[in-house]
Amino acid sequence: MSVASAVSRESTYVASLARTFWRLRGLGPQSRTTIVDIAEGWARRTPECPAIVCGEETLSYGALDGAANRFAHWAHAQGVGGGDCVAILLENCPDYVACWLGLFKLGAVAALINTNLRGAALAHSITVCGARHLVVGPALAHEYLDARTHLSAPPRTWMLGGGHAGCENLDAALAAAPANPADPAWRASLTCADKAFYVFTSGTTGPPKAANISHFRTLFMMQGFSGAAGTRASDRIYDVLPLYHSAGGICAPGMALTTGGCLILRRKFSVHEFWADCARYEPTVFQYIGELCRYLVNALPSPHERDHSLRLAIGNGLGPDIWQNFQTRFAIPHIIEFYGATEGNVVLMNYDGRVGAVGRIPRYARPFLPTRLVRFDIEQEIPVRDGKGLCTECAGGEVGEAIGKIAHAPQTRFEGYTREADTEKKILRNVFRQGDAWFRTGDLMKRDSLGYFYFVDRIGDTFRWKGENVSTGEVAEALHGIAGIAEANVYGVRVPGHEGRAGMAALVASQEFDVSEVAAKLATKLPDYARPVFLRLLPRMTITGTFKLRKVELAAEGFDPARIADPLYVLDAATMRYTPLDATLYEEILGGRMRV
Repeated sequence: MSVASAVSRESTYVASLARTFWRLRGLGPQSRTTIVDIAEGWARRTPECPAIVCGEETLSYGALDGAANRFAHWAHAQGVGGGDCVAILLENCPDYVACWLGLFKLGAVAALINTNLRGAALAHSITVCGARHLVVGPALAHEYLDARTHLSAPPRTWMLGGGHAGCENLDAALAAAPANPADPAWRASLTCADKAFYVFTSGTTGPPKAANISHFRTLFMMQGFSGAAGTRASDRIYDVLPLYHSAGGICAPGMALTTGGCLILRRKFSVHEFWADCARYEPTVFQYIGELCRYLVNALPSPHERDHSLRLAIGNGLGPDIWQNFQTRFAIPHIIEFYGATEGNVVLMNYDGRVGAVGRIPRYARPFLPTRLVRFDIEQEIPVRDGKGLCTECAGGEVGEAIGKIAHAPQTRFEGYTREADTEKKILRNVFRQGDAWFRTGDLMKRDSLGYFYFVDRIGDTFRWKGENVSTGEVAEALHGIAGIAEANVYGVRVPGHEGRAGMAALVASQEFDVSEVAAKLATKLPDYARPVFLRLLPRMTITGTFKLRKVELAAEGFDPARIADPLYVLDAATMRYTPLDATLYEEILGGRMRV
């Protein structure tokens, strides 16, 4: 890197960091200013300016505040007050935001329910947050009523946007409610320390956990993102992510609502309509999840893919294997990759767009950004302790678990979950000295000499094979560089008679894909222990509602051709080529007659 380039990067980092901290000034748990006060301020000052655009519908700041007031009056009439929980089970729509803004006018709590949950998992989420009322949309009414059989004490259920047996008519109740301002006395005692949301984890390895999100944390995320992105009232934020999740439901709306900008909302992501939407609605900022960017890169050319007003893409999970392709092909001026967990206190920002990095903490910023990497035992899945029982910080380039110090400073708060046992599992104690406490991210990273952090893997995804640690992310990146492979999901599977787990890759491939060339191409990119032993060709990749690849189910299915109808291949150690895996070869592997 040239001296001029280094100076430019450093100035970009310092300016962006300063802008972010400026937006966060005065914010603390005891503050009485919440997002409600900010949105009401825009409604007074710029009532006609667009706040939310969704399809053909445009909601001005005045109209958004009026809709929120109707929700507040309705909820107050039902006896909802400070600390009471109302669950929201809706697809993306303007009323979603108006609903939680209205609840906040009472000091009530909004539980954002994952719209992909069904049956007992959906019932569990409603139960664990203690919701007294549930707002549901017509597209999800059947799923809720089916899940209600698992509830011992179902909440009072209100249908928004249509009628359904077993649900009360919320449209009628809102029409009868006044749009005049909610009584400020209803939230007179509210501070930023009070709870605003329950946001749920994905539940891929157990029931979803409800993370406590206070008004302080809500504003911290909103103002932090608007500071990082430098959003202004003239910006239009394109949001295709689900509103039940913190990225799509708090961070993206926050970039608009905190600055008087406009939120361009879509019910769900469409790869075929993305660039047409950008041409039609003229967004300036797009919040991404890495997999969405991969879908766009793999799609056929669109006439509008460079005909847009985007100045910035901000998000997480953009792999280095597609970063430059995505930015160059679609002429994205700037990318800000970030790292953060809904409930955690570790937040990293890659302000200057260094390809592959999730953020940066230079030496001079370490005192007020206490995120560290500690050495980690992959086999035991626990941090390494020394003779004194303390952890050791990783050296440069060394892979370890990212942790964030839990202290009294507002930015280091960890608000935990509704269940104390779940909260305690995420706290690492006696780390660098007796008595300290740090939040465990559950993610492995490495850091370079300039302070850039690079995501390596989720703990549990990295596995050991032939005595070596294998990063599923590194293997997936290598696979994505092979012609014909559109998507790759890498995980470890147990092989009887072998220590550790063997690598397996589920692939979505095009007609260009030639399995006979895969082994040779991987040999130039990966050491032998990291090359997948098994391949599985899928017609499509299964993802979570927040566009994360599902691995648990695939790993559980293993590589048994009797259980899996998809084409399977095994790497033949004798020929170093992938060969079809049938029942005969499967039995030879289990019997130890075929070496893997």
